[in-house]
Amino acid sequence: MGETFYIFKNGELKRKDDNIILKSTEGEIKNLKVEMMDELYLFGEVSLNTKVLNFLSQNNVTVHIFNYYGFYSGSYCPRDRNISGFLLINQVKAYDNHSRRVGLAREIVDTAHFNIYRNLRYYNSRGIDLNEHMSSIKRLARNLDFAENINELMGIEGNIRKTYYSAWNDIVRQDINFEKRTKRPPDNMINTLISFINSLVYTTTLAEIYKTQLNPTISYLHEPGTKRFSLCLDVAEIFKPLIADRMIFSLLNKNIITENDFERESEGLYLKEEGKKKILREYDSRLSRTIMHKDLGREVSYRYLIRLECYKLIKDLIGEQKYQGFKIWW
Repeated sequence: MGETFYIFKNGELKRKDDNIILKSTEGEIKNLKVEMMDELYLFGEVSLNTKVLNFLSQNNVTVHIFNYYGFYSGSYCPRDRNISGFLLINQVKAYDNHSRRVGLAREIVDTAHFNIYRNLRYYNSRGIDLNEHMSSIKRLARNLDFAENINELMGIEGNIRKTYYSAWNDIVRQDINFEKRTKRPPDNMINTLISFINSLVYTTTLAEIYKTQLNPTISYLHEPGTKRFSLCLDVAEIFKPLIADRMIFSLLNKNIITENDFERESEGLYLKEEGKKKILREYDSRLSRTIMHKDLGREVSYRYLIRLECYKLIKDLIGEQKYQGFKIWW
């Protein structure tokens, strides 16, 4: 598995022989070692040409672009090499079949709810009284079996998350006063962290989907539309509690990230560059963590768990095995 490279400097990407170099505005030159690269994240103001993009594509490198404020702008993905007309047809058929689509969407929401509940149970066992929140989520989750369409499932999912977020002020030991989820602009430290780290999970999910034969634009819980890889949103729902949320709790409770890592601008609160770097170091570390997989009987990384989720979805779509989402057991 290749490495992930992050670029914060302003400058220009150029192809030189069989590699890519970054020439910063200060004149510094950095060799990016494309042969070792799997994904490239651009956070600085970087210019590049089609020669660079073609070379990155030939080496199967996905490029993710973020703006000055740390908001995800989009991704450049190499030409799809894992093409399967058979799977694509089955993916579309499952979307067009109301009962199958609702069944897949229900499993995604149910799995995400289970992982959310697991997080609350963890902190409840450590002396934080979250019993009321846990009971509310249990009651809401019972309605999943009776949901007849996607809108009802999305409504249940939204209420579960609202209840979940209402527990965060009890979990987080810094005085932040997180009242509700706001996105653009984020109005406090927690909202800023959720936006930034969720986008990282989204881009990682996209990269893992591209290593399979799934089409990332055809989804089941989130409505497919133009200009977005909606299947990434579906799969990311399952892993945000494990990767993003647990990471936010750790960063704040260990004071790795504090108010000094943020700056207020244009009525929003944004991460400084050093804050982003701290988060990316922790994010890479999290993706590399391994667990003993119950079915495979071997250690697998958090990153590879995402790809395994894609493989399970494929098995359902081609009729081999009913899809069951990944549920945290620790």
